[in-house]
Amino acid sequence: MCFFPEAGQTKGLPKEMLEYTPGLFSVAQSDAYLKKFADTVPWEQKTVKMWDRQMLTPRLTAWYGDPQTNYAFTGLKLDPMPWTKELLEIKARVEPLAGLTFNSVLLNYYRDGNDSVAWHSDKENVLGKRPVIASVSFGQVRSFDIRSKADHKEQYSVRLEHGSFLLMKAGLQEAFEHRIAKSARVMQPRINLTFRIVKQWN
Repeated sequence: MCFFPEAGQTKGLPKEMLEYTPGLFSVAQSDAYLKKFADTVPWEQKTVKMWDRQMLTPRLTAWYGDPQTNYAFTGLKLDPMPWTKELLEIKARVEPLAGLTFNSVLLNYYRDGNDSVAWHSDKENVLGKRPVIASVSFGQVRSFDIRSKADHKEQYSVRLEHGSFLLMKAGLQEAFEHRIAKSARVMQPRINLTFRIVKQWN
């Protein structure tokens, strides 16, 4: 259950590391993308290793990107599917805001309030040092919680709205963890896209 306010974002959000833009996509565009991805993406529920146990991820995922942008985390390896027209449209929209060209994207499908992602940071070696990640959300509003690794009492939250954009800047993954918590309330589906740069080592 989320322990943050139900509207907007908490005070003191570290904006040097996190930038939130509501309504980057119109309601009509967001509705169309949500339906398209829900209906056509070959979603999978992966098995990952956590706390020395094999567990099913409490959400569905899909990985897209340029050739050879393989990605691995918690013992799971993902091979990229080719970009779709819709993903390239969204990619072209967020890249100017991030000032970067992304080569891959992870899609997460949260089917209801039982689906979640636990506290973590995206610090895999393939992302390089101080990665920048661009996140787009469609569907149900969910709270994006972050907490300082040095002091778990330092906590913040942002409500990720339908069609919104969140830029996770350089330094965030090193200093903070983030999550999408489970909710006891009835929740509609939400699809999140996180655009990344995977380093292609020779």
